[in-house]
Amino acid sequence: MNSRQRFLAACACDPLDRPPVWIMRQAGRYLPEYRALKAKSSFLELVHTPELAAEVTLQPMRRFALDAAIIFSDILVIPEALGQGFKFRDQGGIAMDYRLENRAQLDQLNPVGVAQRLAYVGQALERVKAELKGEKALLGFGGSPWTLATYMLEGGSAENFEHSKAVFHSDRPFFNALMEKLTAALIEYFSMQIRAGADAIQIFDSWGGIVAGPDYEAASLRWIRDIIAALPRHFPVILFAKGATAQLTDQAFSGASVLGVDWTIDLGDARKLVPGNIALQGNLDPVLLNATPEVVRRETTRLLETMRGAKGHIFNLGHGIMPQAKIECVEALVHTVTSWM
Repeated sequence: MNSRQRFLAACACDPLDRPPVWIMRQAGRYLPEYRALKAKSSFLELVHTPELAAEVTLQPMRRFALDAAIIFSDILVIPEALGQGFKFRDQGGIAMDYRLENRAQLDQLNPVGVAQRLAYVGQALERVKAELKGEKALLGFGGSPWTLATYMLEGGSAENFEHSKAVFHSDRPFFNALMEKLTAALIEYFSMQIRAGADAIQIFDSWGGIVAGPDYEAASLRWIRDIIAALPRHFPVILFAKGATAQLTDQAFSGASVLGVDWTIDLGDARKLVPGNIALQGNLDPVLLNATPEVVRRETTRLLETMRGAKGHIFNLGHGIMPQAKIECVEALVHTVTSWM
């Protein structure tokens, strides 16, 4: 069984001798080869150029014995393709070209033809797919409608998401119209990624955890459910909602075959909350990769032992890898998983 087969078997909750391993947000400043590439091109140039995006995707695969790669891109290419561009603020965070505030702006957003406008992502996927030669799994991804909507409604990164929540509660027709456009765009986008060779799709509901529990269904999950229902039946979809472990049981009935879990819950406890036919992904605290290899080996082994005998476990971090991560700690993590018996 090669790495790709192992990953797909884990998604299907088939028994395995060890869990497959990949690392969310594999590219980043912790790799010197990424820093060298970033010194010559802006982040958006890396995202928009298929050759560069493919190279960044493959860099960690060359260093570490990972079972899956995730394509290098950004969730905000969807608002950009709809007509609301973005950039990075000098002081950090995201700035959208404008704040979505009225119906006229909403009407200008065009989900038709999104796949064509994002063809560069498909081209990057095709390049990586060819390089992996069927031996490693390849993941596509995108943001959830709710998470994308928060950036669009706030005009960029936000702390309290006051405007997004206000729109959800006070102007539900406007909110639903935006979500319908985002859902349609994401269905087209994910379908294109699948055609380009993605073995699985991960949906990042990064801000799902800021929604009040009773509102999670209407604000986020119902739209995710619509997206998954529109994709090929039984195609592996991973749903990751940071800070939303209280919603795990509801997420299990979204149609996703795998649920990503952040580090705030014991993975064994999460396993008890989720039906046995749903795989779990996670959930080492990313901060540990800033520590020492000894700490990483200890905590990785502890997590593996927690899931011993459980089907459908994909080893991953509980969120994206941090720029301060040490290469020797990543090596310790991957070696611990791949040698675990």
